[in-house]
Parts: sequence; structure tokens; C-alpha cells
Amino acid sequence: MEALQALEAWLYPHVCNINVTLSSYILVFLLIGVGLWYSIRTRFIQVRCFGEGMRKVFGNLSLRGGKHERGMSSFQALATAVAAQVGTGNIVGASGAILTGGPGAIFWMWIIAFFGMATIYAEATLAIETRVTDDQGHFHGGPVYYITTAFKGAFGKFLAGFFAVAIILALGFMGCMVQSNSIGSTFQTAFHVPSWVVGIVLVVICAFIFLGGMNRLAAVTEKLVPIMAVIFLVGGLAVLIARFRYIPETFAMIFRYAFQPQAIIGGGFGYAIKTAISQGAKRGLFSNEAGMGSTPHAHAQANVKDPHDQGVVAMVGVFIDTFVVLTLNALVVISTLYTSDGILHTGVIPEGISNTNLAQTAFGTVFGTEAGAMFVAVCLFFFAFSTVLSWNMFGKINVIYLFGKKAAPVYAVIALVFIFLGTLMSNTLVWELTDMFNNLMVIPNAIALFALTGTVVKIARNHSGKKTLRK
Repeated sequence: MEALQALEAWLYPHVCNINVTLSSYILVFLLIGVGLWYSIRTRFIQVRCFGEGMRKVFGNLSLRGGKHERGMSSFQALATAVAAQVGTGNIVGASGAILTGGPGAIFWMWIIAFFGMATIYAEATLAIETRVTDDQGHFHGGPVYYITTAFKGAFGKFLAGFFAVAIILALGFMGCMVQSNSIGSTFQTAFHVPSWVVGIVLVVICAFIFLGGMNRLAAVTEKLVPIMAVIFLVGGLAVLIARFRYIPETFAMIFRYAFQPQAIIGGGFGYAIKTAISQGAKRGLFSNEAGMGSTPHAHAQANVKDPHDQGVVAMVGVFIDTFVVLTLNALVVISTLYTSDGILHTGVIPEGISNTNLAQTAFGTVFGTEAGAMFVAVCLFFFAFSTVLSWNMFGKINVIYLFGKKAAPVYAVIALVFIFLGTLMSNTLVWELTDMFNNLMVIPNAIALFALTGTVVKIARNHSGKKTLRK
């Protein structure tokens, strides 16, 4: 344990310095830039085709999609993508953004998500458009395939390889540590169960599903995602009903502190606004993953012939993640803790309050301390667990791309080790490490998205009555 603590102490400041540059400048520019670019070029497809996406998702909703000879149903692919999106980023990530950047950080998360819906449309359509089928009829798709489509030769292989390594580290290893770390912390708070015990249980369950392959993963996520979302929504709505008279004040704080964050987090205006925006961008990316290049791996498995069909479905995933689940959690936190009778209304963070227990504290103001902690712990377990399953699959796809199928079992074992280690390490370092690799993933993915604009716009144009969309 002492060696692990020494390593953490050495790594932490270096990783933080890298993240300041990436999240405060490069990440904000790329995420908003790509989303704004595709919003304009597709004439705001996230608005025009939102209804179409909702009909495709909920028009034939089924929790029994069954097995497929290859790939998944469109809903199973979406459920796998949403399982990756709806995780600790919605509860712990959003709480951390509010603590650091103030309630206004949620506004910038909304901005990132709105433009991110156009970005995810591009990612999903390109994943279908550029995927390949192996000799056994299985689909292989994701950013590495559209990166090498956009850039031929050595440069394309370098970008694809860089992305593959970054996502294996970011999601397959570091990201799963974040999820298990959050599960262990909340369970220890709520049920007084040692985090290492939770780690062992997680490893056993994850190993069973990892070894079951994609069919078992699809069968779990298509059932788990809707159920876990409904449970959390019911609990969150119960809190908001109890705090109904504070809802106008809650929204007012989100909008006011988006542009005057110094009033709640202190410091000068320049520092405060940069903090609020960067927290919104960083945690927004970790939550909805639009532009990061992760969820295209799930959408590439969809049994659809037309890339546009999965593109509009993918937009709904970002909407559910940010505008429904994350927003509900944010409203609960702000309406209970930041309003005039809340413990954080002055912006001073009391001792013992952190991003891992902020939501538990918020729900506890209405449900009672113990019941609130237990409710969030159970919800976070399902959220984070489903994310681990999806992220492991995304990492596995890139391991196979780099090293072949024989490397997959080795990858699975290493991933299980990281899941266990996540329950032992400090929360702050784990989050900083996964942020760093998440940020690095965005760079090659965004470059390829810009390069393939013509392909995406052509697909969008073929499904629009507006022939003014340019190539």
C-alpha cells in the first residue's frame, strides 16, 4: 500500500498539469468546434431529426431483442452505448463539476451536449458506413476504421494506432477504475462494506459477462439500462416534488452562475469562467462521450442498412444521458444543497463533502441520511457496472485491431485487475488519469470527423427535403 501511495503522490501533479492544458483549451475548442461545425453543415440535424430518432427508439421498444447471428439490434446497440454514457459521469462527474465550477457548469454541459448530438450523429453514421465484416460475418467498426478511411497510408495508421492505445488505457483500464472506485466509495459510505470486498464481487460478475461475449453483453444492457434509468428517475422526481418551491431558484442559479461563476466559486472573473466552462466540457465529455469516439463501437454493431437510421438513434442516447439523467441529478443536488437553506449556498464546501458523496448528501436531505446514501449507492452500482461492461467491449475491439483475437483474453485479465485496483486507489488520481486519456482520445477522433464531413453531410442530405445541404 505504501508503494501505491508513493506512486500516486508522484503521478498526481504531473497528470493534473497535462489535464489543465487539455481540458481548458484543446478539449473545449475541439468539442464545441466539431459539434458546431456539424450542426451548421447538417442544418442542425439534432433538431430536425430528433423526432425521427425518438420514434425509432421508442416506437418498437423491446427488452427482449434476442440473439443475432451477427451484431445487435438497433436498440441493443443504443442500450450498449447508453450503458457506457450513463455512469459515474452523471452522478459523481456532475457533482464534481458543480463543486468545482459551480451550478453554472451544468449550463455548459447542456451546450456541449446540444452540439454533441450532431457530433454523435456523425460518429454513428461513419461507424456504420466504414465498418467491415470478417470471414465469420461479424461486424468490426469504430473510429480506427473511419480514421484509416479518412487518411490513407502511414499517417492514418498512426492516428488510428494512437486512438486505439488511448481508448484501451482510457476506458478499458483507467475508466473502469473510475467506475469501480465510485462503486466502492458509495457502498462503503452507505453499507459500511470495505471497498476491496466490493472490488472482488465486481471482478467475479464482470468476468462472467466478459467471457460470454457480445451476445451476453447485449442481453444484459438492453434490460439493465431502461430499468436502472427508471429507478433513478423515480427517486429524483420524488426529491424534486419535495423541493418543488426551490425549482425556479435552481434554474436561475444554473443560468446566473454560468456567466457569473465567481459569485459562487470565488476568484476573478477570468479564472472562474474558465473553470466553469472547462468543468462543463470535461465532465460533459465524460458523461455523454460525444466526440470521444467510444460509443461508435456500439453503434457499429447495429443491424441496420442505412447509416442515417443509427445516427438519429445515437442522438437520442446523448439526449437521455445529459438532458434527462444528468440534469435530474444536477437539479436534485442544486435544489437541496445550493438553495438558501442548503449547506453549500455560500459556495464554501464543508469538510467531508466531495464529488463521491455529494449526490448521497443531496438525496439524504429528503430521504434521510442513510436511505439517501443507500439509494444513490444502488443506482450508482447499476450505472457504473453497465458502463464497465460497455467500456470493456470498446477496449477489446481496439485490442483486437492492434494485436489480433489472441490478445483478447490477456486484455480481459488485465482489465479485471484494474477494476479491482480502482476500489483501492484514491478518488482524485483515478479521475485525473481517466480524464487525461479521455482528452487524448478526442484529438485523432475529431481530426477524422472534420476530414469526413462530406460523407456525413451526403448521408444527412439524402434524408432531408432540403437539397441546399452542400457536400
